[in-house]
Amino acid sequence: MAEFLLVFFLAVALGWPLGHYLAAVMRGAPMRGDRVFGWIERPAYRLLGTDPAQGMGWKGYAAAFLLSNLAVGVVVWVVLMTQAWLPLNPNHAPNMRWDLALHTMVSFLTNTNQQHYSGQAQLSFLAHMTAIVGLQVVTPMMGLALVAATLRGLFGGRANSRGQVDGGAAAVDVGNYWADVLRPTVRFLMPLCLAFSLLLTWQGVPATLQGGPVATPLDAQARMKEQKIPLGPVAPMVAIKQLGSNGGGWYGPNSAVPLENPTPLSNVVQMLAIVLIPVAVAFMVGPFTGRRKFSALVVGTMLAMSLATTAAALWSEAWSSTAQDIALMEGKEVRFGAEPSALWAALTTSVNNGSVNMMHDSAAPLTGLVAMANMLVNAIWGGVGCGLQQFLVYLLLAVFLAGLMTGRTPELFGRKIEAGEVKLLAVLALLQPLVLLGLTAATLAMPSVTGASNPSFHGISQVFYEYASAFANNGSGFEGLGDATAWWNLTCALVLALGRYPALILPLVIAAQLGAKRAAPEGPGTPQVETPTFALTLVAIVVVLTLLQFMPVLVLGPVADHLALMAS
Repeated sequence: MAEFLLVFFLAVALGWPLGHYLAAVMRGAPMRGDRVFGWIERPAYRLLGTDPAQGMGWKGYAAAFLLSNLAVGVVVWVVLMTQAWLPLNPNHAPNMRWDLALHTMVSFLTNTNQQHYSGQAQLSFLAHMTAIVGLQVVTPMMGLALVAATLRGLFGGRANSRGQVDGGAAAVDVGNYWADVLRPTVRFLMPLCLAFSLLLTWQGVPATLQGGPVATPLDAQARMKEQKIPLGPVAPMVAIKQLGSNGGGWYGPNSAVPLENPTPLSNVVQMLAIVLIPVAVAFMVGPFTGRRKFSALVVGTMLAMSLATTAAALWSEAWSSTAQDIALMEGKEVRFGAEPSALWAALTTSVNNGSVNMMHDSAAPLTGLVAMANMLVNAIWGGVGCGLQQFLVYLLLAVFLAGLMTGRTPELFGRKIEAGEVKLLAVLALLQPLVLLGLTAATLAMPSVTGASNPSFHGISQVFYEYASAFANNGSGFEGLGDATAWWNLTCALVLALGRYPALILPLVIAAQLGAKRAAPEGPGTPQVETPTFALTLVAIVVVLTLLQFMPVLVLGPVADHLALMAS
């Protein structure tokens, strides 16, 4: 319980000042560090051929986002398929098969880090540092850029002369994409990564380019064999994987490995890193938009949902009678125990991080249910930027439904939500169940093709968790699946893309459409969203949309698994 309270206290205490600093970075306001950071930023802008002061409409912004993803994705895919012929490969990692390389590329490009390969042995140091860590640095900032542009559109932005949008209104300037990615990367993320990397190195996490020593095992039967202890630049990768809501581990068992997570203090540091930037992004909303009450709504709602789901995971894994009766320590690192493992599982799935310090496949069924629920909501902090983006979708849906229930025209901050915006919201609301339930049903119906390994209730949980994790851009898994196959690589790559790009781009379109409308003065009849009553309405909408529509699969999976364990 002390660790639980400490992590949340530190996240809020550090997130508040970091959020204010991040708001200044994203506004492009003059800062004391301009002279230092300008040495990095100005050559980058010249190389990209862009002026950071030049704004973009939503179409240009979205096009730049997609173009950058396409260009980087092709390069990473080629690197993964040719790594055996490239330098910095002391462990002699082979080239990746095309479908595994495709899944790995899409996974890291979408800030998911879902791994169908196991650990460092299948990747060269060059692939790790460029294709993996490079994407872990850039992709979170892409998500942050999109949510910053969405907030600008939602609150009106600036009218520019670059043309017209729907309805003939002046196009809304939502910012410069390249500046929105580069500024927070250089001024915010990289300094944090350096600090956390040094903390982890101090705690004993390796940080070297050497291939690692060779040891002779103590076991008499294995004494004739040599064991190579894999090292590498682990600490920098762990720092960015946690801070950037990434999650891909250097080692196969991830942060359960002593080399990657050696001490109780490193465990706390990594859990803090998991939630720190998403919390800071929530605090950023107030100073960035000038609406402090709106920021309080965002932070308060996210914090309440996070505390509730974390407490449920702790109860299920460590304090319930079921957990005590069946001694759920299989699959958990004994250095930490059940409580820190459950705390990590709740935090990593509420933040789209995906790293683990235990095997989620070994968690109590109801702990797995909490993890699934967190990913289905995808806005309990969420990933860097994309969590707040999903929260705005729930906010717009709640405003629309509240307007229908009260007989008022749905509007947000003086701008009416009309048919065009509602249709796009409906696409986002329906896409998740169609993709997840459709592919889960197809996988379970064809076990000989898909390789579903467990025919019981737990097998349903394994399959559904894999697709839910991919769609939520989380990356964690139950790992009871033989998922390094063409079926899993290709279907998960599709789910990864569908869970990332519509969820980032469509809210930007909606916000730009709203921002282009004339804002009516707020009066007594204007819906008040910055209130505790609306916050409860918002939470109710989240529960209905993300849990009740998935109730059948949750009952057939983790709930039935829990009842079966109780009966045995």
